[in-house]
Amino acid sequence: MLVLAQISDLHLDGTARATERAELVMKRLRGLHTRVDALLVTGDIADHGTEDEYEEAARILKAPFPVLMCPGNHDVRAPYRKALLGDTHTARPDAPVNTVHRIGGTAVLMCDSSIPGRDDGVLDAETYAWIEATLDDLGADMPALLAFHHPPVALHHPLPDANPLRQPQDLTALLDRRPQVKALITGHAHSPAATVFAGRPLVVGPGVTWTLQLPWESAEVADRAADPGLAFHVLDDEGRLITHFRSVQAT
Repeated sequence: MLVLAQISDLHLDGTARATERAELVMKRLRGLHTRVDALLVTGDIADHGTEDEYEEAARILKAPFPVLMCPGNHDVRAPYRKALLGDTHTARPDAPVNTVHRIGGTAVLMCDSSIPGRDDGVLDAETYAWIEATLDDLGADMPALLAFHHPPVALHHPLPDANPLRQPQDLTALLDRRPQVKALITGHAHSPAATVFAGRPLVVGPGVTWTLQLPWESAEVADRAADPGLAFHVLDDEGRLITHFRSVQAT
């Protein structure tokens, strides 16, 4: 059994509010370090994509378990690489930031769905080629999870639905060829949600900075008083994903 925590949409911007909310969820998770195998951070780590914001993120996200990250639409690849990955010599600092991690017999592919300068997302041809090659290298017997920022389905709110993952049919085609991919984990919407995409569980993690209010809840988009959210994903020995959503009381 694999236990993965997830946080998303920290939007660190140098303000005390953003910092305190991120620190609250990390304090909660550090207290569970003997039970959590890894933490997924699914994008919009910084609000403006500055190097200072990523340096703060690197400090806040230190943990006694692996911390796996991918960019969101607010993130900027070059300073992200420098401050979070220590990658200062790459010939292509603006290339997609894709990383693979082996956690407890499962491969977790953290994929870059950001489009520089835009709020919508796409898994581009380079990223799809990387996913295919990575899964080939891992072998068909190793279960895999794909994590990225933009959900590939409509969530029935005009804000996230205006900036989704484009060309989801390409992802469907990949999943049809790759039965070892057990589930998809995303962020972006600031709202915990669960559905199915191409026959796989699709989970949208809650936001740390604020929570999306659905059209039938309020005319206001952002509930800034809501507590920061997180998720726990359990991948059991049968390859089934079970997700539990939690919040941490804001001070």
